[in-house]
Amino acid sequence: MTLVVLAHGTNDPAGRATWGALLTRVRSLVPDAGVRLAWAGVARPQLADLLPKLDEGPVVVVPAFLASGFHVRRDVPEQLAALGRTDVRVTDPLGPDPVLVDAALDRLRDAGWGGEQVVLAAAGSTDPVAQADLRTAAALVGERLGGEVPVGYVAGGDPRLAEVVGAQDGPVALLTWLLAPGVFHRWACGVAAAVVADPLGDHPAVASLLVERYRAAVALAG
Repeated sequence: MTLVVLAHGTNDPAGRATWGALLTRVRSLVPDAGVRLAWAGVARPQLADLLPKLDEGPVVVVPAFLASGFHVRRDVPEQLAALGRTDVRVTDPLGPDPVLVDAALDRLRDAGWGGEQVVLAAAGSTDPVAQADLRTAAALVGERLGGEVPVGYVAGGDPRLAEVVGAQDGPVALLTWLLAPGVFHRWACGVAAAVVADPLGDHPAVASLLVERYRAAVALAG
């Protein structure tokens, strides 16, 4: 059985190192599985590069995305159809799972959060399903903190992060709803926030959730 972790593509050295560290954690949790990394774009290998090199047999693809956007609902199914692989199971994406909210709050506290108004900083999307997932994540954060948590988008869609931060009264702390460092996190750091949390990165909860998605798919395959 092969577990393919599908990530947003990056050529950022810190981002690639973070994904490497995360996969090391995952491999330690499922030593009996072959664990591979594929990129949805920008970098190689992508699914279309990797899957033909894997032996026929059960393959589980876990989309390491924090919302169900284009890649999850269109790109991956279209690639699998083009490859003609019927032995590949694609799980739900990672977000907006509550365990990731707890991990993101860990990162926020580690960054020195002292009670400032929290804004969820997401990469963003114009996809309505992805936007709904991001609002769900923010609502879960709000439940943990006992107050409303607005969402701001770094890249795609509205509302933009800088506008959301600027609309708050008093200092703001950014809960970073990103998996790895890179250009989006650097842009978030450029917004006038008092505190900016690190991405989720190789937090143990991320690795555990990846493995949970994988094991659930294996169980369904029988």
